[in-house]
Amino acid sequence: MLALTLACLAAGNAVSQPSRRFIESEAPPEAEFHMARLAYNTRGCAGSRGWCNSWWAIDYPLAELHFLPAVQRFTRMDVAEDSRHVRLLDDQIFDYPWLFVQQVGQGNWNPTPSEVERLREYLLRGGFMVVDDFHGSYEWAVFQSVMQSVLPGRPIVDLPEGERLLDIIFPLDRRTQIPGERHLGWQRMQGPPHWRGIYDDDGRLVVAINHNIDMGDAWEHADDPGYPAEMTATAYRFGVNYVIYAMTH
Repeated sequence: MLALTLACLAAGNAVSQPSRRFIESEAPPEAEFHMARLAYNTRGCAGSRGWCNSWWAIDYPLAELHFLPAVQRFTRMDVAEDSRHVRLLDDQIFDYPWLFVQQVGQGNWNPTPSEVERLREYLLRGGFMVVDDFHGSYEWAVFQSVMQSVLPGRPIVDLPEGERLLDIIFPLDRRTQIPGERHLGWQRMQGPPHWRGIYDDDGRLVVAINHNIDMGDAWEHADDPGYPAEMTATAYRFGVNYVIYAMTH
């Protein structure tokens, strides 16, 4: 029933020709919860439906158009209708406690020393970063190298049983692998799913890591009849839990 509810919600919010403008602004957040995407310099572009977005915005804007109404419905928070796109050296980054980062492992995400220092400050001051849509051992090594610079000495671990994130709103007992739309056809997943994280000294999860998982694609394709509704439902559950964890820890 939940999967059907979520799928219907997504379909009800779909539009035929969504705006693709990227919203980078010095204005403050517009709602109680305002999603932020991390914008960074990239080479090339990718996307579905004939679009070619920067790698950091690969699922934009449909992922937000589907996911954000679900957050509002299931949490009753006041949720901004679209994401804000921030760079690490923007002072505005500290206005957003929930930062969504995609495609970090292809060599596109290569923070400068100043950006590394700023991300460390953001996380240790209370920010929460969700990393999504990167796959295989090579991309993992690229991401791991960056995070060792950002948070030296802090290990990346599998989320343990009993982690509050896994039941803060929805119980997430089955760590189902969420495929990208491409993984349903021409491209196979590059390994099993890993739900991992990095904790601070107080035991707060500061980075949630979706490796060999494409949560953003499940949001983006929520209105696609060829994409499994149960995968979108799982992606919504994880996304909502991530938001509530960030807003309460």
